[in-house]
Parts: sequence; C-alpha cells; structure tokens
Amino acid sequence: MTRSSLPTTHLVDGSLYVFRAWHSMPDEFHDVDGHPVNAVHGFTRFLCELLEREKPSHLAVAFDASLTTSFRNAIYPQYKANRELPPPDLERQFVQCRAVTEALGIRVLIDHSFEADDLIGSTLWSLRALGFRSVIISADKDFGQLLGEHDEQWDFARNQRWGPAGVFERLGVHPEQVADYLALCGDAVDNIPGVPGIGAKTAAALLGHFGNLDALLERVEEVPFLRLRGAASCAAKLRAHGESARLYRRLTRIALDAPIDGTADALLRRPSPDTLEPLCERLRFGPLTRNRLRALNETQSPR
Repeated sequence: MTRSSLPTTHLVDGSLYVFRAWHSMPDEFHDVDGHPVNAVHGFTRFLCELLEREKPSHLAVAFDASLTTSFRNAIYPQYKANRELPPPDLERQFVQCRAVTEALGIRVLIDHSFEADDLIGSTLWSLRALGFRSVIISADKDFGQLLGEHDEQWDFARNQRWGPAGVFERLGVHPEQVADYLALCGDAVDNIPGVPGIGAKTAAALLGHFGNLDALLERVEEVPFLRLRGAASCAAKLRAHGESARLYRRLTRIALDAPIDGTADALLRRPSPDTLEPLCERLRFGPLTRNRLRALNETQSPR
C-alpha cells in the first residue's frame, strides 16, 4: 500500500504556532475589551492557510494545558523549570485560539496531565491501527519518534516535510531511537540535562553501535574499545549517570496512552457558524479574515 492511498489525519502542535504568532505578529490587534490579540490573529491565519492548502478530512489541534502539571513534573520536578510562565495576555490568547479552533469545527486536544506531544502521539497510534497515516505539523524534533513508514512531519513555516528517513538525516538516529538519543544528549528546551559530556554526535554514534539505551548500559564495558574520541571517559560517565539516563528517557518518550477519543469520526471537522460570527466580532477580525473563516466553515469534512 502506498502513502498516497492511505487515509490521512493532520495533527497540529497548536501551542508551538500560538507562541510563534505571539512573537512574530505586531502588537497592534486588540479585542473589543482592549486586550491584545496579536497571537490569535497570527494563529488564525495559520489555521486558515492550513485548511485552504490541505483541505484535510481528519484534523486535530493539540495544546499544552500547563507548564507545571504534566506527569513528567511529578517524575522530575526540574522538567521545563527553565521556562517562564506565559504572561496573562498570552494565557488569555491561548483560550481564544482554542475557541477559534473549535469554531472552525476542528477537534481540540488538551489535558492537564498529558502534554500536546502525548495527545498527538496517542491519536496517531490509535488511528494507525485503523489504517491511517498521520502528518504531524510541528518543527519539534521530539515528534521524530512517532513516524512510521507512511507518516510525515511538516515544518509548516519552512514548508519542509520528512518521513522516517528524514529523522535519521537530521539527528543521525532512527525514529525508534529518538527518545534514547534525547535522554543521552539532553534537551535544553525542556531542561533535560542528559549524560554529562555526551553530545549529539556521541549519542548518535553510541546508539548506532548498540541500538538502544538499555543495550548500551548493559554493555558499557565495551564502550572504551570503540573508535570514539574520549571513549574511556564516555564509559565512566555512562556508569555514573546510567540510571539518570533511564529517568530522562521517561521524560523524552512520548506517551501513547493519553485519554483521547481514538475513533476516526472524532477528527472529522464539524464547523460551527453560529459560534464563529460572534467570535469574529469579539476578536475584531477584519473583513479578509472573516471571509476566509466563513468560506472554510461552509466546507465540511466528507464522511
């Protein structure tokens, strides 16, 4: 079966695109109460362009509910502790972005214990069992671990798409090794330190030889004999920090058991024109954006 013959679902990393709009859009848009809505305007334009270009039949947008309530925070309190909490103006706009998404009839995924990555991963996993391929719309390297034979990741801003082979081209590891790779070399964005002294190239080389983190730690005595710069030092660090690496993998591995509706029907678009019009008024959308939204809401997903 070819990629093009499979039904497709589009899964959007919504929080990423809200943040991008917040940072890129000029602070000149305000709602009827005078609050800034620059991120809402930018995010809405992104959604319109996505729907117009792809005309997806099945679609969901996942959002992070919080930076502090994920199950990962219970495992490792320092998780994402390096990030500042969104200011109130941005928190308000996240709520409004979700409202726009729902008004367009798009499924919103959000949970206080599971992050957007987990909600996307669990949805992808459920729909794969139903014969779907998935397109993950995000630039986040973590999603590489989810890509199966027919799946794609799409960096929308750069218009770059890649499948499993593209993960290897970018990171030097295969999709099933991505969580182990990030556990070894760390992920500064999420405040995951990794094993001290093991960078991206060394992590990729170790996994290329041993296959996975467990095999590496079980056979750590072989590491000094590898043709690897600082191999003896690397082995010592792995012995000292091996259990930490296993802990970090619990953070870097995307959960596939988040509470989602795993049916295909749950991701069909169900436009809500009655909700859209008052929302446009409240957010003070201009005529161009309103016309785009109206046109999109006249188009419903095929069953």
